[in-house]
Amino acid sequence: MKRRHVGWIAGAAAAALVAAGAITYAVAEDTSGGSAVRTPTAESADAGFARDMAVHHQQAVEMSYIVRDRTKNTEVRRLAYDIAQTQANQRGMLLGWLDLWELPKVSPKPPMAWMGMGDMPERGDGSLMPGMATNTELRKLQSLNGEQAEILYLQLMTDHHKGGIHMAEGCVAKCTVGVEKRLAQGMVDAQQSELQVMAQMLKERGAKPRS
Repeated sequence: MKRRHVGWIAGAAAAALVAAGAITYAVAEDTSGGSAVRTPTAESADAGFARDMAVHHQQAVEMSYIVRDRTKNTEVRRLAYDIAQTQANQRGMLLGWLDLWELPKVSPKPPMAWMGMGDMPERGDGSLMPGMATNTELRKLQSLNGEQAEILYLQLMTDHHKGGIHMAEGCVAKCTVGVEKRLAQGMVDAQQSELQVMAQMLKERGAKPRS
């Protein structure tokens, strides 16, 4: 059962990579001059989501490559590789859209201000948005091996996906560029499926999500 799940994730990752160019060009068409569609502004949900999710995704990529070096378990390594490839690809699209729209990749406003959550207290220690691991947690992951590393990675990535889903749902509700909204919905669907896989992996190791 679990191999079918991980295999499905690998297929989804491959499909995302194949679709990347088409999605990028579709965004250009989506904002290229129709009377009802305009290029997003720097203050828009479209730009805010692209900036914040690019940062959020970067940490998922980092954690995934850390655990690939800390365990020999084939299924965890495959899951980590799929997450890293998918989220690195999506991050590239998000940053590419900001370039396409000629918008800055950083904002003077706090993270998630575009969701009306700019006054949300940060966890600090490198955790800028919901679900992000702290620098201390990343250092701990780097210090572990084998099953201990697998468990912490799965727990951290579970939290990370939950925060990412919340942000992607915000874009589905607030973004105006159709292709970006569809990408966000795809993130929600894929990460919800991965949450189920990770919950099963934790159970097999006598552990469970932290929250």
